[in-house]
Amino acid sequence: MSSTEQPVSRIVSAVPPARPVRVGAGERLRTVRLSGLTLTVRSRPPIRDGLPPALYVHGLGGSSQNWSLLMEPLAERVDGEAIDLPGFGDSPPPDDGDYSIPGHARAVIRYLDASGRGPVHLVGNSLGGAVSTRVAALRPDLVRTLTLVSPALPELPPQLTAVPTGLLAVPGVTRLFTRLTRDWDAERRTREAMALTYGNPLRVSPENFALAVEEFERKLALPYFWDALTRSARGLVDSYTLGGQHSMWRQAERVLAPTLLVYGMRDQLVSYRMAQRAGAAFRDSRLLTLVDAGHVAMMEYPEAVARGMRELLDDVTGREGRAGREGREDGGRRGDPGERTAPVPGTDGSGAARG
Repeated sequence: MSSTEQPVSRIVSAVPPARPVRVGAGERLRTVRLSGLTLTVRSRPPIRDGLPPALYVHGLGGSSQNWSLLMEPLAERVDGEAIDLPGFGDSPPPDDGDYSIPGHARAVIRYLDASGRGPVHLVGNSLGGAVSTRVAALRPDLVRTLTLVSPALPELPPQLTAVPTGLLAVPGVTRLFTRLTRDWDAERRTREAMALTYGNPLRVSPENFALAVEEFERKLALPYFWDALTRSARGLVDSYTLGGQHSMWRQAERVLAPTLLVYGMRDQLVSYRMAQRAGAAFRDSRLLTLVDAGHVAMMEYPEAVARGMRELLDDVTGREGRAGREGREDGGRRGDPGERTAPVPGTDGSGAARG
């Protein structure tokens, strides 16, 4: 896809759903139409002009709304946008029906090429973490830094609590599940989802729980919701089986961008034991551990994640400044970017541990 492809934007929903998608205070939605692909992009205007761009990519079954709580405290540092992947949120299914990790990654790359916003501070959660890893590996020119919140990188064998989610990829399982749970209303489905993804669902305020139920009701009314969920789950499971240069872990090793890894110790879908392997795979990485967080730390502890991202941005800005000065002094010669000193492990007042 040519980088000259131009998006067409309107501040309306891409496909009118059963009910309007929620737009939080200070947020806006716009539709971006590319060949064979229509994407909805949620944005929060930065507090001042000239801030670097950021792009947030949600996980399986999620949407751009998953990033609202994180986008707000970071509006002072980045010009943030959150994308609805094809078939999720307010984005309709892709014309080619491709819900694989490469397919979702192509959608992100095409958007960044068309919008001309790269390089961005790229942020991904779960499936969105796997997608973002692939984007950073394939197109380093589009990614300035990479932040991964519980990225869904291959974990074999998976922890037992993650097996039911993986079973969605098996043909017929989704149909069986919907039949067995046909009496569940949106409130029960929301509670079950939060029990799986939050470290402590009781931390969710009544207001935010009601909004989550409302969003679940909206998603269930979409005729393609279960198909998009099933096919994306299948694409994620398929990525676990790839070997050689296409392996997700090999992709991680190719990432050049400074990377922040965020893991919750109460995560039931991505085991905390994968943090060490991820730290070894991403060549320029640092780890933020949230002791009480589950799978969606950016929704449970947005301030802690925002603080970790600010530290990453400060570090990268400092490096770029030093590199510019050294480049002028030595005629442009630069050292090996892979040579990094790991931060000394420590803790902060939020219960977050750094390593």
